[in-house]
Amino acid sequence: MRVSNRPRIAAASLVVFLVLASGCHSAPGDEQSFREQRETMVKDQLEARGIKDKAVLEAVRKVPRHRFVPEAIRDRAYEDNPLPIGEGQTISQPYIVAWMSELIAPKKDMRVLEIGTGSGYQAAVLAECVAEVDTIEVVPALSQRAAAVLRELGYRNIRTRIGDGYHGWPERAPYDAILLTAAPPEDIPRPLLEQLKVGSRLVAPIGRGQQMLVRITRTETGFQRETLAPVLFVPMTGKAQDEK
Repeated sequence: MRVSNRPRIAAASLVVFLVLASGCHSAPGDEQSFREQRETMVKDQLEARGIKDKAVLEAVRKVPRHRFVPEAIRDRAYEDNPLPIGEGQTISQPYIVAWMSELIAPKKDMRVLEIGTGSGYQAAVLAECVAEVDTIEVVPALSQRAAAVLRELGYRNIRTRIGDGYHGWPERAPYDAILLTAAPPEDIPRPLLEQLKVGSRLVAPIGRGQQMLVRITRTETGFQRETLAPVLFVPMTGKAQDEK
């Protein structure tokens, strides 16, 4: 389904230090075509909808989104849609990846935690904008595939971990920002909130069925919440599903 403005979208959701499964590479002519498609995507899908952060726009121009989708649908990589990546998960619509990245106000000295590695695309976009990205995925096959793609693309500032993102990555905390690309059913897991630095932001979808994207800022006295837009993400699994 094609959507616009603040769209409803779908998203994917042992430490593996950057390590596809396909190993396939596109021909030079294909790569030129993909670069042109990325430029069109940035202009028509991102800038036209109000994405302004220069670092985010440059990151999306640079990161080869087609490398993060299955080869069978690689020609659809730059569509204005989420796409299936296997294991019941999806790669998010390009707009939502850019918007969520912009919402944390990325800076080059930041350390960011992502819950729900999925294809690895969101992590790659973040890695172009910040110093370090830690990303956790509960599905081992997805985590391993994403790590392999990220390694092939030369990312050395991304750490991947297989596990339940509910608990975050406490030994690496605190973080300058946290992104969730899967929706907890009721609210943000407390361990993730506690792993935010004061003044830092967490962006996440929340809810069962009807979901809302929220941005939470940790203050000296608590947490400030902004409700941004209705969205549709895959549910956060693991311990989050046990909370009522």
